[in-house]
Amino acid sequence: MTGTLLNAFTVLIGTALGVMLGHRLPERVRETVLTGLGLSTIGYAVLNIVDAMSNQENVPFKFIVVLLGVLFGAIVGELLDVDGALHRFGAALERRFAKSDDDESTARFIRGYIVASLVFCVGPMTILGSIQDGLKGDYSLLAIKSTLDGFAALAFAASLGIGVGFSIITILVFQGGIALLAGQIQGVFTSPMLAVLSAIGAVLIFGIGLTLLDLKKIRLANYLPALVVGPAIVALLGALGLPGFS
Repeated sequence: MTGTLLNAFTVLIGTALGVMLGHRLPERVRETVLTGLGLSTIGYAVLNIVDAMSNQENVPFKFIVVLLGVLFGAIVGELLDVDGALHRFGAALERRFAKSDDDESTARFIRGYIVASLVFCVGPMTILGSIQDGLKGDYSLLAIKSTLDGFAALAFAASLGIGVGFSIITILVFQGGIALLAGQIQGVFTSPMLAVLSAIGAVLIFGIGLTLLDLKKIRLANYLPALVVGPAIVALLGALGLPGFS
């Protein structure tokens, strides 16, 4: 859990600095920063997809699995209304801690919380780093992630406000949970499953970039079940003996 606690700490520090600096920046500067974050997020997503599929067999079939995972995961997410649940949780946090009567400020708080939670928790470094931390106490990968997330939190908070800092709840629950269950996860997840999981995470990160650019309003949290559906499809294909999936 050391890496997870470090990650939460750097996000808090980055958020505090971003909130302090953000009020001093003109609105047009904050908009430009947010656009830059959107473009950078898309670039990061593309790199993650390429990295996830490198050295893998049957890459075209695996990408079809990524597509199926995203589609079926979205159906599950819509039926469960995961995005709505996250919005309600974000709104409850805002009422409890921020206590703003301004609808625009409330929406900004919720957006900051959800965007930051997804950015900090769906990438491949989260999964692999947490497994290493939980199994061996090696938090070197999470230390790198913590540094990156700290700077990202600063930039996000400058534009989206204090809601970004509350993403540490998601980090502690999700990332910490993976670290605690690392032994079981490593025993279940094969290399193809982790590759598809990382690629799906990268697709979601790409969607975050589109949201930050205001190109498309996406209920991104409803795609989170894809992180379970995708590896499950890989496991099924591996059991059927399809090459590259076992």
